[in-house]
Amino acid sequence: MRALRVLLIVVVILGVLFVVVDRVAVYFAEDQAADKLRTSQNLASTPDVSIKGFPFLTQMASGELDDVEVGIKDYEADTGKAGQKIRIDDLKAHMRDVTFSGDYSSATAATATGTATIAYDELLKAAKSEPTDIGLGITAQVVGLADGGDGRIKVTLKVGGQPVSVLSSVAVKDNRMQVRADSLPKLPGVALIEDRIRSITDFQQAIDQLPGGIRLDSVRAAAGGVEITVKGSNVKLAG
Repeated sequence: MRALRVLLIVVVILGVLFVVVDRVAVYFAEDQAADKLRTSQNLASTPDVSIKGFPFLTQMASGELDDVEVGIKDYEADTGKAGQKIRIDDLKAHMRDVTFSGDYSSATAATATGTATIAYDELLKAAKSEPTDIGLGITAQVVGLADGGDGRIKVTLKVGGQPVSVLSSVAVKDNRMQVRADSLPKLPGVALIEDRIRSITDFQQAIDQLPGGIRLDSVRAAAGGVEITVKGSNVKLAG
């Protein structure tokens, strides 16, 4: 009985040691992966990297991680216009089946999905916020964007100096966020120049060069900004 008790104690101690070693190894790997990701994606700050699953050591030995989460607080995406960027907040990406090299210099995820938010003041940069002549002696401009409820954006305009608002739907087409007014403001003469009014109310924003080549998938207006989802396959995180 005593020998059995000693054996059990040894097994428990070895189990605890394995868990400790496994957790130390995963923390080290997360730090290494975060540094490589920052460098490869030219990030302003080090991202959060969380390697899921237990044990980690067996995953490391196989050269493939089942589940990795990456968090990037601020990311500057390309807009397709020279010198212009758009800030994406709180990008959280979920990577599956990540293969990597021993020194983490290269890593590729089979699939990736994620979420992020674009603040309304950032999106406003894509709209025509300068007074624009739309004919009949009328100028118009977008002066504000906000949550309109039910997944729509409230677009506030000044038309001929008069403030008006429209509710606009948001959608994704060809990797661009598109904002289109559901209906136009009821003002004198608007029906005669609908196309020109829409050239102000309706606009689109490209969101390119996201980390690892992930792409815009869907968008929805919310209280804190436009919530976006992204996805990709064969996503290159480093190397």
